[in-house]
Amino acid sequence: MQRVMLVEDDARLAALVKEYLDGYDYRVDVVSRGDLALDRFRDTQPDIVILDLTLPGIDGLVVCRQLRQLSAVPILILTAREDSFDEVSGLEQGADDYVNKPVQPRVLLARLRALQRRGASIAGSDIIIGQLRISRENRAVYWRAQEVLMNSAEFKLFLILADASGKVMSRNDILVKMRGIEFDGLDRSIDNCISRLRRKFGDGGAERIKTVWGEGYLFSPSAWE
Repeated sequence: MQRVMLVEDDARLAALVKEYLDGYDYRVDVVSRGDLALDRFRDTQPDIVILDLTLPGIDGLVVCRQLRQLSAVPILILTAREDSFDEVSGLEQGADDYVNKPVQPRVLLARLRALQRRGASIAGSDIIIGQLRISRENRAVYWRAQEVLMNSAEFKLFLILADASGKVMSRNDILVKMRGIEFDGLDRSIDNCISRLRRKFGDGGAERIKTVWGEGYLFSPSAWE
């Protein structure tokens, strides 16, 4: 049974979501205020978080950032906000998916299952390259003995690049492995995720994950010594 923390101040919606997911082997814990979410997360250690943005106490974007600093747990934002700025902000704060209200319960369930499959597909043995260690089982990255926090999409992309260490991977190859879709020439999600990953490793990030113009990206094994 998967443990879900639902951070939602609309009591009626929260009850509906809880009732629906309870029927699919999810145990849902409802939190009605943003300023209570972090403590509840520490107490319950859920497997996944569904997070509203408009919350009393603390805004959902702040909650998202706080959770991501604490854990790599998958975070799905569920909100009535329709501004694309909020969607971009949510993903940049560490969310893994973004769904607008109103949403059909079966669609929400499908998104949750997709996040679970994304995490399950990366299980296996550790990767050690120089002072970098990637734990597939714990979905964690350690650089010079310090954990580097990543959301699910960042971790999966980082793992794909590390598995192909020393080889150039095209955007098309990366997208096929991440989402099962081909690159359409316009999708910038991989580029944006690469930029976030580089920032996590400081000034040397661009040397560790190199851009090979016209071809794709190269995870440089010698740069992790």
